[in-house]
Amino acid sequence: MTSALQGKVALITGASSGIGEATARVLAAEGAAVAVAARRVDRLHVLRDELEATGATVHVLELDVTDERAVQDAVRSTVETLGRLDVLVNNAGVMLLGPVEGADTTDWTRMINTNVLGLMYMTHAALPHLLKSQGAVVQISSIAGRVAGRGAAGYNASKFAVNGFSEGLRQEVTERGVRVVVIEPGTVETELREHITHAPTKAAIEERVAKIRQLQSTDIAEAVRYAVTAPSHMTVNEIFIRPTDQA
Repeated sequence: MTSALQGKVALITGASSGIGEATARVLAAEGAAVAVAARRVDRLHVLRDELEATGATVHVLELDVTDERAVQDAVRSTVETLGRLDVLVNNAGVMLLGPVEGADTTDWTRMINTNVLGLMYMTHAALPHLLKSQGAVVQISSIAGRVAGRGAAGYNASKFAVNGFSEGLRQEVTERGVRVVVIEPGTVETELREHITHAPTKAAIEERVAKIRQLQSTDIAEAVRYAVTAPSHMTVNEIFIRPTDQA
């Protein structure tokens, strides 16, 4: 039986760990050739070796999504090496929580540059190829893009922006065959929280999540699989996933 993504090409950002790494595994298992992009290229090489041992085709890209020229080069390299582009998974992101009062505003800059502009740069660079292949763009957003929370205003702003950009994009391209998917996870057990610089916020979150069964990266990767392997006449525009224990 032919795999759903056989002959297709997927580009995944933030693929060196967590949701991006799990998504690369899942899409490769569906038959896609995968371009895996991240700053930590040593981890990508380990992932490439693992996937190639299963017969997958893997292209490694060292990439900082905040660098627009590098983004354009990464998309160009993917198409030149793998022949096409059918799926873009915008997963790269940072979560730097803390109150607005007394905030280190460089955290805001990092989140906007990575979570918003990086995602927009990637989408812009990939879009001509996705229009050609009538492909899909998957935005890994967050529960924070739908529900604002105390201590997360900057992060909320970045993820609300992702959702707004994605809906505007959807309206532009859906009648041309490109599917736009937004996935909004609740708490996932990944490295994301390790980057929080506001110590009291970080401690409070760690205490809270210790009491629940967190989502796993593979849970989100399976949601990506579901969305991109749906029949071409159907678009799963939004998937909102919470841990059962998360109020």
